[in-house]
Amino acid sequence: MTHLATSKILEDIIIEFRKQGLSVPPKVLTDLKSARILMTVEATQQKGAGDASMKIDEYLSSVEAYLITEAQKKFPPEKVDEWLRRLEAASYDTCGVCVPREKEESKFITGVPRDQKWIRVEPLDSLPAEKLKQLAAETNLSVREEKDGHLTVHGNEEDIKRFVKKMAEQAAK
Repeated sequence: MTHLATSKILEDIIIEFRKQGLSVPPKVLTDLKSARILMTVEATQQKGAGDASMKIDEYLSSVEAYLITEAQKKFPPEKVDEWLRRLEAASYDTCGVCVPREKEESKFITGVPRDQKWIRVEPLDSLPAEKLKQLAAETNLSVREEKDGHLTVHGNEEDIKRFVKKMAEQAAK
C-alpha cells in the first residue's frame, strides 16, 4: 500500500472522531490536506526528484500521532488497536514488503463535457436510483449509471446545487 492508503485510514479515523462529537484541530486537517496535495505533486515528478516523499511522511506522521494519542483517551483499546494494525499494514510497502498497490483515485470522469460540473451519488434505501434519476431530470441534469451502482449526475453548477438540496429534502422525509 502507499501514502494514499495511510491517508485514507487517517481520514477514516477523523470521520470516527466526528461521529463521536470530537473535534479535530485545523492544524491536523491542514497537515492531512497538505500530504494529499504533495502526493499528487509526487505522482507527477520523476523518480528521485525532490523530497516530497519525506515531507508526506512528516505530515502523515504528525496527523497519526495526534489522532492515535487522542483516540487512546476516547475510544476502546480494541478500536485503537484495529486502527494501528491498519496503519502498520499500510506502511509495509515502504518497508520493502510486497503488498499489492491499490488503484489511486482519479478525479477525471469520462463522458462529462468539460464545461459541466458533476457529482457522484450513491443510491440509498430512502433514495433509490429511480428517485435520484427523477430528481435529476426535474433539475435539468443528465444521469449516467456506473458499474459500481453509483450515479454520475452532471450539468450546470446551479442545477447541481438545486439537485443536492432536493436530495437532502427527500432524505430528511
